[in-house]
Amino acid sequence: MLLGTLLVLLLLGGTGPASAHAALRGTDPGDGSVLKSAPRHLTLTFTESVGLLEDSFRVLDPDGRRLRTGEPQHGPGGGDTARVSLPAKLDRGTYTVAWRVVSADSHPVSGAFTFSVGERSLTTAAVDTGPAEDPATKSLYNIARYLAYLAATLLIGTATFMAVCRPPDAPVLARLLRTGWWTLLAATLALLALRAPYETGQGPLGALDPDALARTLTGRPGLVLLARLALLLAAGVYLVRLSGRRKPYGWSGAALAVGLAATWAAGEHASAGIQVPAAMTSSALHLLATAVWLGGLTALLVTLYRAHLTPAAVTRFSRLAFTCVIVLVVTGVYQSWRGLGSWDALSGTTYGRLLVLKLVAVGLLLGAAAVSRRWTALLAKAGAETVVREKVPEPVGGPPLPEPPRTDGPSAVEPERRQLRRSVLAEVAVGAAVLALTTLLTSTLPGRAEAEAAAGTPAVVGASVTDVPFDVGTPGGRGKVQITLDPGRVGDNSIEALVYGPDGGVAIVPELRISFTLPAKDIGPIDAEVTDKGGYWGNSFLNLPLAGTWEMKVTVRTSEVDQVSETRTVVVR
Repeated sequence: MLLGTLLVLLLLGGTGPASAHAALRGTDPGDGSVLKSAPRHLTLTFTESVGLLEDSFRVLDPDGRRLRTGEPQHGPGGGDTARVSLPAKLDRGTYTVAWRVVSADSHPVSGAFTFSVGERSLTTAAVDTGPAEDPATKSLYNIARYLAYLAATLLIGTATFMAVCRPPDAPVLARLLRTGWWTLLAATLALLALRAPYETGQGPLGALDPDALARTLTGRPGLVLLARLALLLAAGVYLVRLSGRRKPYGWSGAALAVGLAATWAAGEHASAGIQVPAAMTSSALHLLATAVWLGGLTALLVTLYRAHLTPAAVTRFSRLAFTCVIVLVVTGVYQSWRGLGSWDALSGTTYGRLLVLKLVAVGLLLGAAAVSRRWTALLAKAGAETVVREKVPEPVGGPPLPEPPRTDGPSAVEPERRQLRRSVLAEVAVGAAVLALTTLLTSTLPGRAEAEAAAGTPAVVGASVTDVPFDVGTPGGRGKVQITLDPGRVGDNSIEALVYGPDGGVAIVPELRISFTLPAKDIGPIDAEVTDKGGYWGNSFLNLPLAGTWEMKVTVRTSEVDQVSETRTVVVR
């Protein structure tokens, strides 16, 4: 049963990210830049469209005080930009910008950068490098998303199983439908309540803010969840009307199932990135196939334990599962390509490595599927033999045939049924793990987006930038020195060094010395002769006479008696 499970599990990654999560492509002004005059606007460019929050920008002046800025808005470049206006007059010094936006796939993204007006200066503002979400809120939100996946799978899969396999009128299947409906309703309400604190990075208690909920209901993720609630209410009415019937599915039920799947496509990763219409269609079909397969598998398992199920019904589900495999293969190949972008991303990105982890689970599911397929064939064969024996006619005019062994009801195929139950149970357990991995993948930046962000990351053209951590062994005596060597070639270069303290802010030190040595040619040490420029150290005339791998020695003195030296290599071309 379920031939092709190997491809299914690999490609279930398609229900996870597909070119998901906006990544910062560039900033204007650039990170770490020194401007001659104050800018009037700050503009961020991302790899995909983003949503803005009331607090999307926080700009701190050199003294750490927050500036009054304009309302966040999209720039002239379109929905993939975020822009805010600055005060008309800015003092000289270094400014810190903390930003936060929501990706088109509904995930919050945040970061920070600095720029300077006139000259770099000491700033008491620490660059925010913390998580984009509150850990408690993120955990609760992901749990609700996982339960929503499980519930949709159970609801759609059980209904499809009842329609296609036509099992006996077992109340347990009706209970499965009710369980799936109520769980999906509760999970959707939880997602709606947690949406605001999830976006803003607040704790779970932020869900109690009425204003935050009102903002959620006017945004795209909130509208998608409202649409899901409306479809759930319609599905509830539909299930109540059909209660007591053996076939609670039809064109109306199919339309409701497609509508529910579309809410995931519209609210998650398929709605962002490249080829959005094709991606949303593929995502909806992928989720439907997953739900029919895994949810139907759960209904099959419960029926095998609680009620009599004919071998013909099991065979019908096996054929249905094979159809799901075909859909999963086609949609999954497309979505995996869309998410990864290249083979290198499979091993070079977190998303790719998580996808590889699914291959480990493939072996387990593939083994269970092979065993299930074997026992399905044996069950069908035993059932067919039972029917043939029961239809053998008695000879006319002759002595009666001896009575055959009893083959009444399920007892004739009970050994095969028992073994099938065990293998299907193993498949269901691994299927639940697959959905858990899917939920994890939806929180991970995919390879394509990560590569796009890396390709667009602004850098000083031709310059060499080196971070040198240091620790003098005293309280507050650690940090790093960021050294820029421009253009990093033979001849005259300029060198700038910025010292950061343990809090991430620019720090002032009494002395900083930098020297260069070329061991291969026995040249050096050459003193860089950096001097304090008021917030940073620099020298515009550093001559490095030969190409090669130079050793750069950095000595930081934090007090009259505390200092430390660190060495890094720098390539000069």
